[in-house]
Amino acid sequence: MPYTATVLRAMIASPSDVPEARDAVEKAIHGWNSAHAQRKGLILQPWRWETSAVPMLGAHPQQLINAQGVDDSDIVFALFGGRLGSPTPDAVSGTAEEIDRALKAGKPVHLYFSTAPLPHDIDTAQLDALRAFKTDMYDRGLLGEFSTPEQLNHEVWKAIEHDIAALYPDTESASRPDPTAVDFRVQPHQERELSGHSSKGKPRYRTRHWVEVANTGGRDAEEVTFASANEDSGMIVVGPNSPTTIHSEQSRRVNIARLNGSGDPVLRIRWTEDGEQKERDFHVG
Repeated sequence: MPYTATVLRAMIASPSDVPEARDAVEKAIHGWNSAHAQRKGLILQPWRWETSAVPMLGAHPQQLINAQGVDDSDIVFALFGGRLGSPTPDAVSGTAEEIDRALKAGKPVHLYFSTAPLPHDIDTAQLDALRAFKTDMYDRGLLGEFSTPEQLNHEVWKAIEHDIAALYPDTESASRPDPTAVDFRVQPHQERELSGHSSKGKPRYRTRHWVEVANTGGRDAEEVTFASANEDSGMIVVGPNSPTTIHSEQSRRVNIARLNGSGDPVLRIRWTEDGEQKERDFHVG
C-alpha cells in the first residue's frame, strides 16, 4: 500500500578496510525502515561513496564526496578498523574530513571503532595514526565500539532511534498506534558473556541474542507465537515454546539463536485479536 514519508539520508563513512561493517550499517538501516518507516512516515536512505557517488571531474575526489555525500546527508555513521585512511589536502584522512565537515554543519555523527582482532599484515603506520586520531576524538564526544557486524547492527539501530526522536519528536505522538488494536514494537538485543576458559586459561566468550517484543497498542494480543520467517537466515527461535498472551503495554523476551545464514533474520509474530488470527513479520537483523 502506498504511503507518504520523509526521506533522510544516512552517510556511511570509513576507510576501505571495514567492508563488513559498512554492510552491517546498511543492513541496520534497511531493517529499521522495514520495522518503522510506514508507521513513522520516515525512511532512511543509506549513502555509500562506492555505490552512490556520481563520477565527475573538476575537483579533488574528496571535495566531490563532501558535496555529494556529506553536505546532502542528515546523519553520518563513521567506522574505523585498523586504518585511518589516506590523507586529503585538508585533513589527515578522507573519513576524518567527512566527520569534521558533518560536525561543523551540525549533523548527528556516530563514530565506531572495531575491537575485532587485527590482521597479521596490519600497516603499523596506519594503526598508529588511527590510535592518535581516536585519542583526539575522546574530547569531542562519546565513541562507540563493536567486535562483530551483528553488534554494530544493534548499535546503529539504537543510534537511529535516538536521532529520529531528536530530529522529529512529533513522530512519536503522530505515529501512536490505534488504541483499539494490537501494535508490536520489536527491538533486537545481544550481549557478550564469558562461557569458560581454554586449556591455557584464555577466556572464551559467547553472544546471547534475544528480541524484545512490546505490545504498544490498546488491546491484548492472545495466543501469541514466534517463528523465523526466513529459513535461509540461520535464526532459530528458542523460546517461548508455547502460545502466550501479551497484554497492552507489556512485553516479552524472545530468545533466539544465530547460526550461519545467507538471508536477513525475520521474526514472524502470529496472534489472536478479538477472535481474529493475525500475523506480521519484523526484520531483526
